[in-house]
Amino acid sequence: MDIPHPFRQSIFNPSRSFKKPKISRLEPHRARLPPRLWEFRSRNCPGSLSPPNPVRIQPTPGPIGLNGITVPSPVRASSRDAGFSSLSEGGRLQAPSFVEFITSERVKIVAMLALALTLCNADRVVMSVAILPLSMTHGWSRSFAGIVQSSFLWGYLISPIAGGTLVDYYGGKIVMGCGVALWSLATFLTPWAAETSLLALLATRALLGVAEGVALPCMNKMVARWFPPTERARAVGIAMAGFTLGNAIGLTLSPILMSQGGIFGPFVIFGLSGFLWVLVWFSATSNSPDQHPQISKYELDYILNEQKKSIKMDAKTETSRVIPPFKRLLSKLPTWSLIIANAMHSWGFFVILSWMPIYFNSVYHVDLRQAAWFSAVPWSVMAFVGYLAGMWSDMLIRGGTSITLTRKIMQSIGFIGPGIALIGLTSARSPSIASAWLTLAVGLKSFSHSGFLVNIQEIAPKYSGVLHGMANTGGTLAAIVGTVGAGFFVELVGSFRGFLLITSLLYFLAALFWNIFSTGERVNFE
Repeated sequence: MDIPHPFRQSIFNPSRSFKKPKISRLEPHRARLPPRLWEFRSRNCPGSLSPPNPVRIQPTPGPIGLNGITVPSPVRASSRDAGFSSLSEGGRLQAPSFVEFITSERVKIVAMLALALTLCNADRVVMSVAILPLSMTHGWSRSFAGIVQSSFLWGYLISPIAGGTLVDYYGGKIVMGCGVALWSLATFLTPWAAETSLLALLATRALLGVAEGVALPCMNKMVARWFPPTERARAVGIAMAGFTLGNAIGLTLSPILMSQGGIFGPFVIFGLSGFLWVLVWFSATSNSPDQHPQISKYELDYILNEQKKSIKMDAKTETSRVIPPFKRLLSKLPTWSLIIANAMHSWGFFVILSWMPIYFNSVYHVDLRQAAWFSAVPWSVMAFVGYLAGMWSDMLIRGGTSITLTRKIMQSIGFIGPGIALIGLTSARSPSIASAWLTLAVGLKSFSHSGFLVNIQEIAPKYSGVLHGMANTGGTLAAIVGTVGAGFFVELVGSFRGFLLITSLLYFLAALFWNIFSTGERVNFE
């Protein structure tokens, strides 16, 4: 007796009828096929056995097959889907491989963020090189040169909290784009301001600080929206690699550009580069994965399945116009652990960034171009080590280590390591040995990116923008004290080494505070 087949006609040959089912040649390979592919072949291909209780998948129009018949496709497929098409036995998307990760749309987003942070620091660090010829031209003292360099921080002190609040309301795309446009304009106008008056120069540098204050809160918010928790340390590592490479690029290229285009050549080049970045950013990015027109279905499903809350639920929270609970945020010790950690990180960062070219010039008597080179090498190492630290951090969490312990390990290395290395720097007798100690200090410092910087997203995802802004404000105050204080300390004591020893001691104290009061768990600020 004929056994009826679910399909009277094959989609490949409408004239063919089926008398009884046959065993498919694919049956022995069934275990190797993804469930969706097996279901599609078993339902639509001749001579196959349907799996028990098949899941119904709504077909979508596909390519034209034989005899002019349209072949249905169970899911949307494209070249972008290939990296995320592997399914586990339960039908859930598996974690992508390294190649799949680096070719995904979310990594393109973080690469754009990394490029923005590269420009951010390149625009900032140009003055660290230009300050020597400017000081000689205008007759500025060491302490006044510190004031000129710190003028950037006056503006940076104002914007992080307001910028972080705007990021929580409107998302990272619009705020980041406007921020880059504004700081590129300030950089481009610096030559005009320097030729006009000292007040105009200080105001332009302060405007640069106002605009750049939104960069890190925007980065943090975009990473939280685009990356699942098990990939965030790596994503921050990529973004902060751009941030630190900006130092190396600025310190290395600025003397070359100055030799070709005068003192203000780098300001013009970096300013124009920022305008170009803005055009690409607004045309190729979105605030969240579900708003991105180019993201594949598989990558979107992977991100949404890994997120604890859906993007849409968080988006509704973002758009609500609620005044951030500053009092409650400041009432928790984990908040203060973030503020103290950011303050110490910024202190060391800006002291090294602002004064190392002068340090190598005055202590080891190397010229400006060599001083920039000795100062630039450590930042390149920092970018590489920061990504490795992020990978290690994600591996620890996936392996079962608690988030709290992981963050404490990362931050301890990020503070205790530089503290020890700076002590070694003070005893160096040659520029090569000094550069080696400085490279070790800055490289280990990058572990902080997988410590306090990622921790902001974990303890307060709803208020991560404003919390990052608050931490940045504390860091900016510390950076102002450190940058200006270094100049006055050198004038009073006559030694850079003494100030480096003070910085080392502060690193140890900040590590102790972090390990006592920090947490990787979500904190209730409601």
